[in-house]
Amino acid sequence: MSASASLPTSLDSALGSIAGELPAEAFTTDPDILASYRTDHAPFCPSGIPAALVRPRSTEQVAEVMRIAHEHSVPVVPQAARTGLAGGANAVDGCLLLSVERLDRILEIDTVDQTGRVEAGVVNAVFSRAVAEHGLFYPPDPSSWETSTLGGNAATNAGGLCCVKYGVTGDFVRGLTVVLADGTVLRTGRRTAKGVAGYDLTHLFVGSEGTLGVITELTVALRPAAERPLTAVAFFPTAGAACAVVPDFMADGARPSLLEFMDRPTMDVVSDYQDLGFPSDAGAMLIAQSDRGELARGDLERFARIAESHGGEALVATDPAEAELLLQARRLVGIATERLGSYLADDVCVPRRRLAEMVERLPAIAERHRVRVTTVAHAGDGNVHPHVLFDRTDEGEVRRAHEAFGAIMDLGLALGGTITGEHGVGLLKRDWLAKELGPAGLRVHREVKAALDPRHILNPGKVLAASGTRR
Repeated sequence: MSASASLPTSLDSALGSIAGELPAEAFTTDPDILASYRTDHAPFCPSGIPAALVRPRSTEQVAEVMRIAHEHSVPVVPQAARTGLAGGANAVDGCLLLSVERLDRILEIDTVDQTGRVEAGVVNAVFSRAVAEHGLFYPPDPSSWETSTLGGNAATNAGGLCCVKYGVTGDFVRGLTVVLADGTVLRTGRRTAKGVAGYDLTHLFVGSEGTLGVITELTVALRPAAERPLTAVAFFPTAGAACAVVPDFMADGARPSLLEFMDRPTMDVVSDYQDLGFPSDAGAMLIAQSDRGELARGDLERFARIAESHGGEALVATDPAEAELLLQARRLVGIATERLGSYLADDVCVPRRRLAEMVERLPAIAERHRVRVTTVAHAGDGNVHPHVLFDRTDEGEVRRAHEAFGAIMDLGLALGGTITGEHGVGLLKRDWLAKELGPAGLRVHREVKAALDPRHILNPGKVLAASGTRR
């Protein structure tokens, strides 16, 4: 389908050239298809009207698209599965959406060096199951792992439930193939377990949210398969009591493979969706896992003792079915919250020793702004996910929700934390980034962006606010 005659001449020319270079099924301007690709999963972020969508199948095709876009100064918004929660994959007016979803081949699983080489569109769960067949383990496990891609995970440096022990996506990325803004293909990093030659360009692109280049291929580290984990749960009278357990447990030398928190409002949201038998008088809960084989039961018995010292009632699961039931509550948070309507998803991360203070001060923010806030957390690494719920048809409530969202980020920074532990900055948190980075940090960010994308065509307006016009 040809580009509209009303498009600017340079854009019309660029789209015509791109359409001529790609297979017919890789290029479209169909309005209905474009509408379905306009946004990620951030429920309340602005998006523009894209001019076209390309779905290439190779690094070479991506490079040709970027070369033409650079030549004509056409904005390009890279996308994968669009499971992000910060508006980072949202369209801007007149942009070219560049989806890597069809770059979906697992290229190699190396059992000797324990690495995998994949294209950017490979789904996390598909890859995780493939390496498990070889007795290996890929730990990064964002909640969207059944649909999110490894390229998107790298672009946002995604986290997950297992981060407390194993780390985030960036801890496993050894090398990348990246197409730069002008179409140059850059290969970074290494396959080896060690290597310190040159600047660490690989991790410059990890977490850059498509603003510096388009990731098309990754080499990632793998681990030997983990032992089947044991699971425990503890219920507490207050959220603060639950979170006070975390620093004590971690300071005791614990290495849990999962340590998750849910407050009472979240438990109520989940219970409204599916009754899992939560105690009616519990103010919060913690779920812990250990995958240390024979040592796991001892880990969870220590967790139970520490929980009980903070007024909790703990239970160590005795079989896998019981453990799965406990984890089901945490997995249902997303879908149960979505049923309530519009919400803003914060993901502030604070030092563990400040976690209790963080959650104890959230109800006051909710009360002050007259909105409802529910909170879950990857408690083991201090990553808090308050959900600010609101009625998007009520202008006053929308305004108060945004004010509450900002107040939560301000609180996180005041407690020595960061505005985003794993969701990224995107559009949603861009205005707070300068406060976290400081003047020198912001200047360096802008200089790196200008060096790699001098025409500012890659994901414009995301992460960094515009500092000038595109040439």
